[in-house]
Amino acid sequence: MSLATFRYEAQCPAADAHLSGRITELALERRRFGYRRIWQSLRREGLHVNHKRVYDLYHLSGLGVKRRRRRKGLAIERPPLLRPAAPNLTWPMDFLMDALATGRRIKCLTYVDDFTKKECLTITIALGIAGVQVTRILDSIALFRGYPATIRTDQGVGVHLPRTGSMGF
Repeated sequence: MSLATFRYEAQCPAADAHLSGRITELALERRRFGYRRIWQSLRREGLHVNHKRVYDLYHLSGLGVKRRRRRKGLAIERPPLLRPAAPNLTWPMDFLMDALATGRRIKCLTYVDDFTKKECLTITIALGIAGVQVTRILDSIALFRGYPATIRTDQGVGVHLPRTGSMGF
């Protein structure tokens, strides 16, 4: 390797210092702007600069847009689940999924009485369960048990039902 090549130090023109300062100003003004939007802003201001040069100066200044993290869900304090005082007051409803040996998915709909905890009112297994089928299943259970005061789903949200008559969907 020749000495001229080995000892070469890149010269930063004075224009780069001005440009680097302007990039830093824009980045501090608009925190969510990456180098491409800053480059567009510079072009609108009349500075015709190559986007690769803006990229180099942007990263040499230690700038960069932080990636936003996905929110895991709202931290709401959930009310405690109270055990019902009598049978037929609260029924938890749950959908379970499994796969056959062929790879085909099956869905199971279960209703349990929350008071007894040992009595499963129904387990319905099908390849797909539509909303109309859910109401039919609930109506068929209600023929011999009556309707519950509340149906609880996985999310802990209770659906209050009328004590008489069909679901009416």
